[in-house]
Amino acid sequence: MKKMMMVAGIAAASLTSMTQAAGIGVIDLERVVENSTYLKQQNTAFQQKIKPQSTKLEQLNQELQAIQQRAQANPKMSEADKKKLSDQYQAKFKELEQLQQSVQSSAQNSIQQIRSVFDSRIKQVAEQLRQENKLDAVLNKNSALAYDAKYDLTDKMIQKVNAIK
Repeated sequence: MKKMMMVAGIAAASLTSMTQAAGIGVIDLERVVENSTYLKQQNTAFQQKIKPQSTKLEQLNQELQAIQQRAQANPKMSEADKKKLSDQYQAKFKELEQLQQSVQSSAQNSIQQIRSVFDSRIKQVAEQLRQENKLDAVLNKNSALAYDAKYDLTDKMIQKVNAIK
């Protein structure tokens, strides 16, 4: 009986060591995003791309305000002048709305494309880190309830993500 218990104990111990995870790594994804040179470059490029439209939006808003002020400053305006001013206002307002929709659509498309590329880079580097460190999994820090800081791979992740060209 003692031998069976001893054999069972050895078997349980070896089974436990075989099923233990090689390890888990954690990444502070928020820090990776904040320190991503790719995202910073893409943001700068996008800002430059929409700068002319942003300037035009500001100009159209100023023109709309000027039309409103003219209408308010001249309450005894003739019906023909009121109609002309109203038509100008409607045309500017329509142009403003179309430009806003265009900028919004462009922003959504850019964000989607940037996110897709960045997600791909994150997954690629996470797999690299998992293999290099012989880990079973790499988790987002926010997914772990508790972990030892020695398993934090964030700095390596930032370095590798920024190295991708």
